[in-house]
Amino acid sequence: MSDIPRRRFLGGAVAAGLAGALLPTTPAKAETPSISADGITLTAGTDGGITVRDGGGVERIRLTGFMTKDSVTGIQRTTGGTPSLVTLQDGTQAIQVDYTLPTAAGGITVRGVFRVAPHRAKLRWEVGGSTTLIPAGFMLGRAVISPSAPESFAALTTWNRDAGGGVPYESNAGVVYQETWADTRAYFRLATTTPAWTNATWIHAPGTGTASAAVTEADLVLGSMRPAAGGTMGAGLPLGVEVWTDQPFSLWDAGGQAMALHAEVANGGSAARSVKLSWWARDFDGKTLAKGSVTGTVAAGAAWTQTFTVTSPPRGIVFTEVQATADTDSAFARTNLAVLPPHTYQAGADSMFGIANYPWLLKPDAAAVMGLMKRLGIQRVRISYDGGPGLPPATLDAAGIRHNIELAGIPLGGTAAQVAAWADTNTQKAISSGAGYFEVANEVNKPWMSGETAAAYVRDGLRPVRDRLTAAGAPTKVLNAGLAGMDHVWTKNFHDAGGWDLIDGFAFHPGRGNFTPDYAPPPEEWTQGDNGSYWNFLGGLRKARETITEYGQKELWLTEAYACTKPNSWWHDTYRQAAENVLLTLALAMAEGVRCVNWYQLHDSVLGKPQMADPANPEYHYGLMNRDTSAKPSMLAYATAAQVLDQATFVRWLKPADPDLKGLLFDTPEGPVSILWSRKDGYLLNTDHAPGSTWFAAPEPWVDGWPTKTELKVAAAGRSVRELDCIGRERRLTARDGKVEVHLDGAPRIYYGLTETPDQLP
Repeated sequence: MSDIPRRRFLGGAVAAGLAGALLPTTPAKAETPSISADGITLTAGTDGGITVRDGGGVERIRLTGFMTKDSVTGIQRTTGGTPSLVTLQDGTQAIQVDYTLPTAAGGITVRGVFRVAPHRAKLRWEVGGSTTLIPAGFMLGRAVISPSAPESFAALTTWNRDAGGGVPYESNAGVVYQETWADTRAYFRLATTTPAWTNATWIHAPGTGTASAAVTEADLVLGSMRPAAGGTMGAGLPLGVEVWTDQPFSLWDAGGQAMALHAEVANGGSAARSVKLSWWARDFDGKTLAKGSVTGTVAAGAAWTQTFTVTSPPRGIVFTEVQATADTDSAFARTNLAVLPPHTYQAGADSMFGIANYPWLLKPDAAAVMGLMKRLGIQRVRISYDGGPGLPPATLDAAGIRHNIELAGIPLGGTAAQVAAWADTNTQKAISSGAGYFEVANEVNKPWMSGETAAAYVRDGLRPVRDRLTAAGAPTKVLNAGLAGMDHVWTKNFHDAGGWDLIDGFAFHPGRGNFTPDYAPPPEEWTQGDNGSYWNFLGGLRKARETITEYGQKELWLTEAYACTKPNSWWHDTYRQAAENVLLTLALAMAEGVRCVNWYQLHDSVLGKPQMADPANPEYHYGLMNRDTSAKPSMLAYATAAQVLDQATFVRWLKPADPDLKGLLFDTPEGPVSILWSRKDGYLLNTDHAPGSTWFAAPEPWVDGWPTKTELKVAAAGRSVRELDCIGRERRLTARDGKVEVHLDGAPRIYYGLTETPDQLP
């Protein structure tokens, strides 16, 4: 995946002048325009400011003005305004403010229109008077009066069922900024925002329209509901549902515990409603663990909270859904509950297990994220540096988690001064971070298999970095820019340009389409394109190993590895396939001598748009966790692989008599471990899709997608054999006459208690 730059918006202008704008005061004049509804009152000041009071008359928020952005006049903020009471076309009253702007605004006009409904206000700013507006840069001014906690941000989503079937998925439903007091809350709801651009004075509130005329709309909701309910109220939706737990990551550590699932239903309509809440909980096999329903009355502009409980299994995942129904209206939400007992990992610096793209979504907090990483067996982070996203080097060092760095932006073909400046800055950043390895840029091998950029990359990026590391006497090792796919054409040109001698490890990203990880077509058969077989795992891994043998020994690094779960996409994994493929990918990586696998990434989301649902974007769906930070089955599969392979060494491929049956043998401190699976159903996934379509109806994650089951007798070392599935759930098998019968399909399973030659029956 390409690097995502950390964008900045207003720069020094906001920092130096705008962020410190004076707060308008509200004159105490009885004739100032005022409008009210149940639970909310807006009052305009003669300066154009708007005071927001709750139903008890307590002043909560002031709307202080508006900021425009224009490609000619730049950033301009309102300096005052003339308020009036107006009647809208639908007969409702509103406060209108005709704002004043400085002469430097060049004729830009801003008009505000504010109206109320029970417990909420509709806010609208109309901007015109210029043909060079930049609506994406608009901001609304606000001041929060005596809050009890800092402002927080939450992305809103809607769960959807596709008419064609498949798994439900989330889509973006806007965002809210939450204001908090000891006795209530308020929410600014917008269609979109960039949280990094919001500060104590201004909320980033982009407009819609053209460079000649644009409108920013927002909703302001008062009440003690949660963010999702605030969004439902602000949007005036009939119903909305949110589900959550009190456990970080909805993760429990043992079986037999009460797993409490909370649900809040919001009524965004204008009348009270009788609402039925129905819920269910299923395990990885689809077994219903609990279900039920309850009915209650929810007032207009109010929320209703219920808690449902299911008992935790010893290990595994519990899929849940809560649905609210009122007459013909309905809404639903899903989340996953998981059980992962603590485990003490022993491999330390020798561990293969890492994470890519920095763990930057520090929710619920940095300490919890650090604890989760250690729980999963993550021993190395691909990118960490002071001032960067995610966890800084000192935090990782204190936890005993090693870290590397990857920095991009090499000025390929630039001047000598540009090249030197980039190398000076970034080499020093790598040294200062204490990185074990400096991965010099990312996926520079575009277009794939063209060989372009290899020589320029060595000349303008890699060699200057190596020279500076050597001159500084730094112990930092060097990786090439992780290649997108095993691009052996680029690698040959890289070698011929002298790059091979400059690296300590060879890095690539074995992207994978709808192929099982053990699909290994020879390179001469690889097809190109977005859906080409170039994007295979084991074939690429073996070609990388062959390249190292030919060019000279280097460590082999997978600085990004994947199991993308884009919903209802045949090219990507289903949620169940992803768990199976995470386990097999990591086992195959160890079998092929990979030094480190950095899994891409910890949680679904895109840097810069935290937790904003983006169902059509594959980049969004690479996480081990869902958007709400609950576990995917993939997360448990990663932890299972990390535990089983913690101090393992690869012994050999197993060779059952049936060539469609596959296996890997590892030596571990607990004795031999075999991983077995079948390929009787082939190496292609999701083949039942319409020709030419990217969409297919993906099965639910508890549906077993392997039709062919094969019984196999293997040699057992004793009377009892432990079998683990891909998410680590255990069952015991009893051996008879030195043999145990296992049932294999396309899902890999782990076996403890077999002999060192399980494929050779006595």
